[in-house]
Amino acid sequence: MLSVRRGPEAVDFYKRAFGATEAFRFDGDGGKSVVARLSVNGAEFWVADESPEHKNFSPETLGGGTVRMILVVNEPDAAFDHAVAAGAQVVQAMENNYGWRLGRVVDPYGHHWEIGKPLKERG
Repeated sequence: MLSVRRGPEAVDFYKRAFGATEAFRFDGDGGKSVVARLSVNGAEFWVADESPEHKNFSPETLGGGTVRMILVVNEPDAAFDHAVAAGAQVVQAMENNYGWRLGRVVDPYGHHWEIGKPLKERG
């Protein structure tokens, strides 16, 4: 689960940036907060507004995140460019490294995403 500030805005960003679809959504506070289960190519993750009273803090509150999301896709360069066009900032440009085609972005809510694929399957 990704804790964010401005949850409804974050859900919209993930839909634009990564092509996420909503599998579940609950809006609270008159639409100002959200808990949502999203899916990107069948991989699901949750997004919710931070809740300090429950010890759930966003990277913006903490001054950084504690996890990186790894998004493995068939066309990583296109997915990376799409995320940047939607508003993600480049942390590491796409490159071939460690046997992967890989790049890293940070979303507007402070979560880091590595987007890539193995250069060849090991077997």
